[in-house]
Amino acid sequence: MKKLLIAITAVLVSAAAYAQGTVSFNTRITGVLDAPVELAAPGGQGPGPAYTAELVLVGAGGTITPIPQSVTTFRTVPAGGNALLAKYVNTVSTVEVPGTSAGGSATLRFRAYLTSAGSYDAASATQRGASSDFTVTGLGGGALPPANLVGITGFVIPVPEPSTITLGVLGAAALLLRRRK
Repeated sequence: MKKLLIAITAVLVSAAAYAQGTVSFNTRITGVLDAPVELAAPGGQGPGPAYTAELVLVGAGGTITPIPQSVTTFRTVPAGGNALLAKYVNTVSTVEVPGTSAGGSATLRFRAYLTSAGSYDAASATQRGASSDFTVTGLGGGALPPANLVGITGFVIPVPEPSTITLGVLGAAALLLRRRK
């Protein structure tokens, strides 16, 4: 009987040691964290469902490891609803952080991009944005609940104003006309 208890304990300890670390992908918990994402356009509205949000693992030397389970959109605001909600991720989900273990820590980055661009790397500088890197300690997993993203910060996606785009087009047209002469 004593050997059986020791064997069961060893198996449970081993399973806990190999459990993948987890976090709760949420950018707003009242009194705990508040990481809104805004567009730099007038009014500072949230990106809403036209933008994709994701978490990435930041490794040694700044290497980035995508966390595919974390890909989501921002909230949709129903007619007459609170527009503030469009600044926060759509779903709260438990995300496994690759290469980590329950109780461990991980350095993450929260980023967003215009969905029609296809990916963060393909999006132009005015179609994407990212938070500062932050470290989450006490990752969940096994018997531990997923860790909250304490330390996550919001950011602004630098969408150019229409007047900036117009001035750029006028400048390009002036250059072309000057070259023709």
